[in-house]
Amino acid sequence: MNITLIGMPGCGKSTTGISLSKALKMNFVDVDKVIIQRTGKTLAQILDAVGDDGFRQVENDVNASLDLKNSVIAPGGSVIYGEEAMAHLREISKVVYLQVRQEELERRLGDLHARGVTIKPGQTFTDLYNERCPLYRKYAHVTIDTDHKTMFEVVMAIRKALQI
Repeated sequence: MNITLIGMPGCGKSTTGISLSKALKMNFVDVDKVIIQRTGKTLAQILDAVGDDGFRQVENDVNASLDLKNSVIAPGGSVIYGEEAMAHLREISKVVYLQVRQEELERRLGDLHARGVTIKPGQTFTDLYNERCPLYRKYAHVTIDTDHKTMFEVVMAIRKALQI
């Protein structure tokens, strides 16, 4: 079995994924690192070279090609724009949406471009949040509200929701 964690940048996919994978004795896969390994470029370099749409195509292709077992998967926040990627991830794993309030995310995030966040020119973080949240809910098998929860509580909530 695999578990895929989706959500906005800064929601804790990697941090939660590492803790969850240790608790369940599973592998942890940070898909951003897979993209960097496969392309030989940082996320910001890819964004600069091919723009948001090109980046999303690279992200879609990499996520749609993942062949994993017994893994907690943490894709980038924009993975939900890739229909092939999300169909594949839903097929090979249970998809968990880590939901976080916008205000908390803005506090956690610094320079969006440096983090490799795809955002269209003129689009605000509020616009991005409002655009993505319905997509996260659409693709998730379960949604975990992470507000005011410790890492341990989030991991336990995921285990309870997935009955593992």
